[in-house]
Amino acid sequence: RVLLTKTKSLRQRLREQGLLESYLQQHPYNLAAKYFPGIAVEPLENYMDDEYFGTISIGTPPQEFTVVFDTGSSNLWVPSVFCSSPACRNHNRFNPADSSTYLSTNDTLFIAYGTGSMSGVLGYDTVNVAGINVRNQIFGLAETEPGDSFYYAPFDGILGLAFPSIASSGATPVFDNMMMENLVDRRLFSVYLSRDSQAGSFVLFGAIDPYYTTQGISWIPLSAETYWQITMESVSINGAPAACSSGCQAIVDTGTTLLAVPIRAFRTLLSSLGASSSGEISCEAASKLPDLVFHIHGKEFPVPSRAYVLRSNGYCTLGLQGMDVPTEEGELWILGDVFIREYYVIFDRENNKVGLSRLP
Repeated sequence: RVLLTKTKSLRQRLREQGLLESYLQQHPYNLAAKYFPGIAVEPLENYMDDEYFGTISIGTPPQEFTVVFDTGSSNLWVPSVFCSSPACRNHNRFNPADSSTYLSTNDTLFIAYGTGSMSGVLGYDTVNVAGINVRNQIFGLAETEPGDSFYYAPFDGILGLAFPSIASSGATPVFDNMMMENLVDRRLFSVYLSRDSQAGSFVLFGAIDPYYTTQGISWIPLSAETYWQITMESVSINGAPAACSSGCQAIVDTGTTLLAVPIRAFRTLLSSLGASSSGEISCEAASKLPDLVFHIHGKEFPVPSRAYVLRSNGYCTLGLQGMDVPTEEGELWILGDVFIREYYVIFDRENNKVGLSRLP
């Protein structure tokens, strides 16, 4: 069990300093970049909002790093001492010379991001996640991290928990090695994200915590073994279909903070919920908004307004973000932390299913 810390968001910190608008102008991004096939991509502007991260160590003796546990990508990487980008200099950096178990390679890693990229080399070392020692784990040592996104990020690197099929440079993901080396009792992991308190969130490897499944578990088969991708039938408001009315695809992604919605559906939802084109809404009106109900595998999964309205310093905005990703299956939604906070989520690799249990 890795305990996750929740931080005050970059968006809140920038807004408090009066820097938010200029930052957003200087850092245009494409949220959809993460989900284009062929390259594992991580859109860091999501870290503008609440983010959850935990601690791992790499090497012998262990060097500690704070990472995002991201079900929307598959690579593990951290900054290295070979990196002189400003974003590396103010974060923990891995030094292979200090580890007796490090093995170097000549292989390179490049991952493109919504607001920049990272590049580096691949190496092997022991990675410790919550007491589980994964020997000879391949990981990226960042040599460049251009742009400001990583500089401001409250974490050092990223630990991807999606499928090997989308790993850059064919690197075996950490959880795949845990399974292959029989380091976990069950071939699954589960995630609990606390709603408001700083503490309590976790990723649990190899087990389901029964304390969080008292409402029962709804199992949903995956529609693709790349991201944790499922099929949705529709999204409704007050019993009437509001979006995805002929079905769509959705990705359950701990590394995306908001609900990312296809542009057309995004505009429809903003209008139905009475928000401005940028998603802002009066806090008084926000308190009376109806549930967004996601219809998945024949069941209803409601997300109440207290979950999808973000409140900060007297401002209220909807936790929705417009995004367009062309897929063969039609439109794609990203069920990020706004959705995940309402459910205990089980990511089952044995049966290629996602389990959702409503939290009280």
